This record gives sequence, C-alpha cells and structure tokens, in this order.
Amino acid sequence: MAFRASVLTLYPEMFPGHLGFSLAGKAMERGQWSLDTVQIRDFATDRHRTVDDTPAGGGAGMVLKADVLARAIDSASENDTRPRLLMSPRGRPLTQERVRELAAGDGIIIVCGRFEGVDQRVIEARGLEEVSIGDYVLSGGEPAALIVLDAIIRILPGVMGNDLSGLHESFEGGLLEHPHYTRPQEWEGREIPAILTSGNHGAIEKWRHQEAVRLTRERRPDLLEKSDASAPKSGSNFGKHDA
Repeated sequence: MAFRASVLTLYPEMFPGHLGFSLAGKAMERGQWSLDTVQIRDFATDRHRTVDDTPAGGGAGMVLKADVLARAIDSASENDTRPRLLMSPRGRPLTQERVRELAAGDGIIIVCGRFEGVDQRVIEARGLEEVSIGDYVLSGGEPAALIVLDAIIRILPGVMGNDLSGLHESFEGGLLEHPHYTRPQEWEGREIPAILTSGNHGAIEKWRHQEAVRLTRERRPDLLEKSDASAPKSGSNFGKHDA
C-alpha cells in the first residue's frame, strides 16, 4: 500500500515543493507515496471565509479557529486512522525514531498552523500530536511539514537507490554520521584517509565507527548517553547517495 500524506494548510500551492524533485519526486511518480492538500479556508462559513480570530483574554496576533479547522480535519480523516500531526514549536522534538514509526504506517495527516497558534480545543478534540522540528519559530507550519515528509519519504521501502543508505547515517545508530570522501585522491593538499582506500573492509568499518563516536562526542554528547557506541555496526555504506 502506498504511503498517503494529507496536508491541511492555508497555502496548498507550497506543496509538494522540493518533494516533487529528486528521489521523492521519482517515488511519487512511481506511486510509492501520494500527497493531497486541503485548503482550510474552504471550511469557513462566512462570506469573508474567516479562519482566525483574536485571542481570548487579549494579546497580540490571531488564533486559528477551532470550528473551521475541525471541519477541515474531519473532511480529510473520516474513517481514517492515520496519525494527525500539528506542526508546532511547542511540540515534542521530531526524532529519527518517530520518523521510522510514521514511515511504517500507511500515511499521515499534517495540520499546518499559522498566526499566533491554534485553538487548544481542536488540538484536544481531534487528537492532534504536536511536533516540533527545532527550537525556533517559523512563519507557518508548511516548511516544517515539508521537512517531516522529506524525512519519512526517503526511508520508505524502495525510495533510496541503496537500502543500506538509511541504516548508516546520522541518528540511525544513535550517533552522528562519519566523514565522507570521494575522488580525487588529493585535493588542495588534502588526502583521502589511507584506510579508506586500503580495501580492508573490516578496518574501514572500524574507522568509520570511531569517527562517528568522535564527532558525536564533540558535537552532540547528549546522544552518546542513548547510543550503543561500543562496537561498529554490521554492514557497510558503499555507494550511499541521496540525490
């Protein structure tokens, strides 16, 4: 069954964006995943198609209305068990583990917030899972939704040219990814590490693991507390590409 994504947004023209190109675009053409957008404004009932209102209790900005958004969600998810995500800076940080869980299902529904936020009542009533892609604020949920979809689609079965690519990269083994090199052998006085051209695959795998541990310790020591960094992972990563 193809992975099916539905995105609720005030700007459907922003999709599929970059997902229409490269591996994701080719996978869409092959029918490995599909995307449909729902214009939230279509579910406003007044003549001005109003989707927001001032915050209860006062304050700056506007809030996306519960009744309008609920109708949009219901239209996209009737008799539908796909997870419902709301892109939100206050949500739980997206992890590779959660990405794998979502990719293992048959699809997702993503709500893209705008303005100051979304009425809390619709979040609770429609079971929206708030998800954050980082500790910063965007103008809307659309760029974040594209990032979530990108992370999921690339690990769907058959999307990447080399299935090992998804197993040997940052966060998959609890570590950041090791450094990469390719020809020419020497560039501006810098050589490819000799171990990588030795033909000794066991030694290469050990070096890559050691480098991954080193980089993780330097840049993301918090990941080492969660990872099993005691030994190299089995397999290799030759021919990895993500173009």
